[in-house]
Amino acid sequence: MSDFLAQMAASSRDRLEAARRTRSEAALLQTAQSMPPPARLITHPARFDLIAELKLRSPAVGQLKAGTEDVTARVTTYARAGAAAVSVLTEPSRFDGSMDHLEQATDALAPLKIPAMRKDFLVDPYQVLEARVAGAGGVLVIIRMMSRSGIQEMLECANQLGLFVLLEAFDEADIEVMHRVLAPGVGPRRHAEPATGPAVAADGASATGATVSASAALIPAAPVLAGLNCRDLTTLQIVPPRLVELAPLLPKHVPRVAESGVTTPEDAARVAAVGYELALVGSALMQGGDPHTLAAAMLNAGRKSHRP
Repeated sequence: MSDFLAQMAASSRDRLEAARRTRSEAALLQTAQSMPPPARLITHPARFDLIAELKLRSPAVGQLKAGTEDVTARVTTYARAGAAAVSVLTEPSRFDGSMDHLEQATDALAPLKIPAMRKDFLVDPYQVLEARVAGAGGVLVIIRMMSRSGIQEMLECANQLGLFVLLEAFDEADIEVMHRVLAPGVGPRRHAEPATGPAVAADGASATGATVSASAALIPAAPVLAGLNCRDLTTLQIVPPRLVELAPLLPKHVPRVAESGVTTPEDAARVAAVGYELALVGSALMQGGDPHTLAAAMLNAGRKSHRP
């Protein structure tokens, strides 16, 4: 693990322990069970889509927007421009994110039926539950930060709660782990019945270990996305050619996401042409003066160039 990810993991564990002292896992699960199903991520294999990001600060670039940014207006603009989902940073120390931002985003996006994704350096299924209780429809899981068994636990928990997962790789080694985790018969169990609460494992327990009723209905399985982040974890600079070079190595049976390095419509066209079904775009949309126009232009360029 890089020094940066190690620092983020340590900070995440500190936040995890603080949260556990405030609210038990059982209490989180009870709240999650009482909530309506999250907004679903709708992807189309034959077209290109966008995950637009709310990010106030970047460790590599610095401040992108002030803490007074209107979260509701920002995410609504993304949705109306055609974004399939909105990524919301909740990491506070290096990205100025918060769970309040996620809750504001999910409240704003709910009427539009667009899911928000919790983007953070998650290290435990408890944090997936936190995301669900905040209204999220998806979470980021970083391969480099966890063991294969830990990744499986996160995928299973998200699947039980009906959340999509963006499974993030940085290099060939991560992609190899991705293939093993997502191999047929290895990934999370798939369910089909709609419901308002988490699914039940064979032993009557949820993926997080809290007991749920054996009569609880099952929720539909959410997709797992294969993401490739072209950021160099040592310098924190982006290396856009990696998106093209490593694209052929990604799993073909799940939607593929180009992360970082997509800043213009031409970039969107480039990644769409090599097979990515989605791009996650943050800094470019946060820094631009007209995020609606830029997001719409990226979608248009990507859809014209997409090659499944």
